[in-house]
Amino acid sequence: MSQSYFDTDNNGHKPFELPGARPHYNPDRPGQVEHIFLDLSLDIPKQSYQGSCSIRLLPIRNGIDRLTLDAVNLNIKSVQVDEVPQNYDYDGEQLSIQLSQPTQIGKRLLIAIAYSVAKPQRGIYFIQPDKHYPNKPTQVWTQGEDEDSRFWFPCFDYPGQLSTSEIRVRVPNPLVAISNGELIDTTEDGDYKVYHWLQQQVHPTYLMTLAVGDFAEIRDEWNGKAVTYYVEKGREEDAKRSMEKTPRMIEFLSQKYGYPYPFPKYAQVCVDDFIFGGMENTSTTLLTDRCLLDERAALDNRNTESLVVHELAHQWFGDLVVIKHWSHAWIKEGMASYSEVMWTEQEYSLEEAAYYRLLEARRYLSEDSSRYRRPMVTHVYREAIELYDRHIYEKGSCVYHMIRAQLGDELFWQAIQTFVQDNAHKTVETVDLLRAIEKATGRNLLFLFDQYVYRGGHPDFKVAYSWDGDANLAKITVTQTQADEGKNGSKDLFDLKIPIGFGYTQQEVKSEELGVKNNSKLITPNSQLKTFTVRVNEREQSFYFPLENKPQFISFDVGNNYLKTVVLEYPIAELKAQLEFDPDPISRSYAAAALAKKGGLEAIIALSASLKNDPLWGVRVEVAKQLAQINLDQAFDGLIAGLKDKNAYVRRAVVEALTQFKTAESYKVVRGLVQKGDPSYYVEAAASRVIGAISARGFAYASSNLEEKPKEDKVLKLLKGVLEEKAGWNEVVRSGAIAGLSEFKTSEAALNLLIEYTKLGVPQPLRLATIRALGKISVGQSPANLERILEKLTELAKESFFLTQVSVAAALGQMETPKAVGILRSLAEQTADGRVRRSAEEEISKVQKNIGSEKTLRQLREDFDQLKQQNQELRSRLENLEAKSK
Repeated sequence: MSQSYFDTDNNGHKPFELPGARPHYNPDRPGQVEHIFLDLSLDIPKQSYQGSCSIRLLPIRNGIDRLTLDAVNLNIKSVQVDEVPQNYDYDGEQLSIQLSQPTQIGKRLLIAIAYSVAKPQRGIYFIQPDKHYPNKPTQVWTQGEDEDSRFWFPCFDYPGQLSTSEIRVRVPNPLVAISNGELIDTTEDGDYKVYHWLQQQVHPTYLMTLAVGDFAEIRDEWNGKAVTYYVEKGREEDAKRSMEKTPRMIEFLSQKYGYPYPFPKYAQVCVDDFIFGGMENTSTTLLTDRCLLDERAALDNRNTESLVVHELAHQWFGDLVVIKHWSHAWIKEGMASYSEVMWTEQEYSLEEAAYYRLLEARRYLSEDSSRYRRPMVTHVYREAIELYDRHIYEKGSCVYHMIRAQLGDELFWQAIQTFVQDNAHKTVETVDLLRAIEKATGRNLLFLFDQYVYRGGHPDFKVAYSWDGDANLAKITVTQTQADEGKNGSKDLFDLKIPIGFGYTQQEVKSEELGVKNNSKLITPNSQLKTFTVRVNEREQSFYFPLENKPQFISFDVGNNYLKTVVLEYPIAELKAQLEFDPDPISRSYAAAALAKKGGLEAIIALSASLKNDPLWGVRVEVAKQLAQINLDQAFDGLIAGLKDKNAYVRRAVVEALTQFKTAESYKVVRGLVQKGDPSYYVEAAASRVIGAISARGFAYASSNLEEKPKEDKVLKLLKGVLEEKAGWNEVVRSGAIAGLSEFKTSEAALNLLIEYTKLGVPQPLRLATIRALGKISVGQSPANLERILEKLTELAKESFFLTQVSVAAALGQMETPKAVGILRSLAEQTADGRVRRSAEEEISKVQKNIGSEKTLRQLREDFDQLKQQNQELRSRLENLEAKSK
């Protein structure tokens, strides 16, 4: 039972359950579905199809006289069982068949349902060119997860039923149809072609798929099995660039999971207007065509590689081993997300994989702190799709990593392989994973699952260090700040065994002596850690460690294997040493944050050196963010050096960090970037966004030799130039310019430009970015302009496309007017999509929070910002004087 269903105390976190949430259970099973056969004929211009669905069922008990199938908005023409017509009731959601002969154990039934569908809302999508988008391809594709298969064929639509499946479909030439399993036959039929696919391994209804289009087919193979990529013609090179590692990934995962890839082929089909990033249909993954990379996008975009390995991992976790109920979706989504970490480790390095884990943990932490907190396993919700959040993907990945850290590599893989082998072609729940771990290793990890899986939250640690030179004692005080003071037995406390390392750097040697060229004057061959493991289980505990020598730095949770937040309260010397010498990139990132908090010139010098010299780009990205948090001009000089970094991720982070410096100097640097460009699309996009942020607010002060605040019309002209000239890959660069325009919250000219780009016909990624930007620009506009924005969003909210609705909800959530609530309410009531409904309702509470005292607060914040900037100049001068006098 989900604790928070009855427990109103959620530690100040918003609850996950919205009004109307209730416990969900799988239905009773009338028997085993053995086979599903769809025989369909598509009429693409009319967005319709007709055909039949045949289901072979082996009854589990005698005397059942009624079968209930899920079937939404289908036009049911007839129902037969063993070729005998049956009476049935259909209410538009469920098809209830009155059996003329009650069931007998062992006597199979063949249910045949003739039906048709016109203009379906969900489950199956017809994509076609229209007057606004004449170049759109003609495609038909399906999306079953979570419970949308019932929108395109009648079925027992829940993951606990596994069967083989077959799809025969008639499509017009020259389109091809791709589905699960093997192509067993194709026949010509005049201007049409009939494709016949058969999937001989059992799987649930949500993984049955159909994708139709005029695709280019690129063939590869793994161990004699076909590996194919289907993309729009003309994008073959992008397909290779984006998916060519697939065979190596199949080999890698087959070895890791201890089970060779289990299906007859692996196809990846890139489709237009896809409503997810990717979907792991058995043997036939569908991907958004936005994942296809051109040469320049590949410079700093590994999202596609991660997406490809994520969906592939599901062929084992999700497709071979199937979850019995949606509440256990973390088992598959967590492992698919953890496979992104494993692939990063395999393909790049252990350090890069650690940084990838840090980013995953942060995405979960942000949802936990700003959206809601929930147990990873809960069956209380309104719709199952609500469970597909950062708690099951990113937190799930972190949980798999903690299991690996507990068991060690060898036992971890033994446990995972046991789990896969014991449950192949079966359904599982969370307890089955615990059982496999115990069977393979003898270890009982229920303590870890109780703390991280079956309840919400994570530990928030504050770690303080001091050294007693007389006694040679290191004192570490660990506080679990997530629990209230005086609550030592509190259910909010975590009980974990945490390794604490004391770091000693070996004698520094000059780099020339090692024959190594390095940016820094000195490098250290390595550092050594002396590690102790302590049990942390109270709100506040102090530990004492007798050491021969004072350590240079302290590493809390060596390896950073636990999911947690950490605030380090160490002296500046120890933080500097940790930033430079700790072998773990996550620890170096924590040290950077703690240094930035201390502020001052010494911190800036250490961070600036790290931005130049840290071997891992991920840490340099973190350091850039932290440098910008220090309110001193000298931080700007340290940061600017990072614009020369060879790594595009680092340059992007530096540009984004420059938002913090509302000065003529930063404006000049960013303007230069917007004008001359950068090899990376993302760096260019960031520059356009940041120039808007710097200019719109004006400079709090200006250096004597540079002009005052830039003229608004100059910057608008610059951004308009980007919009006119920089169309291209996924509209990344132009979307950056749109974000830049949205910073001009009082500008009517900027608003007029934005409204232009919300029109139909504007490339979709750009249009969606602009819709979201309307919310941001709204907060400083005149009442008349605010009305224009609301009218526009009301009109856009009527569009049925999922991504448009999500963007409209995001725009409205940023507004500060009660009228936004009304539009969000009607969007929530009218949408067919549970994700949009939830998002609209969450945005309503944001708007309600924005209204009221927010305006006054914002004015105070702006005044405070101005004072802070003026204060910054004075403090910077003072630091300079002090440095000189020393």
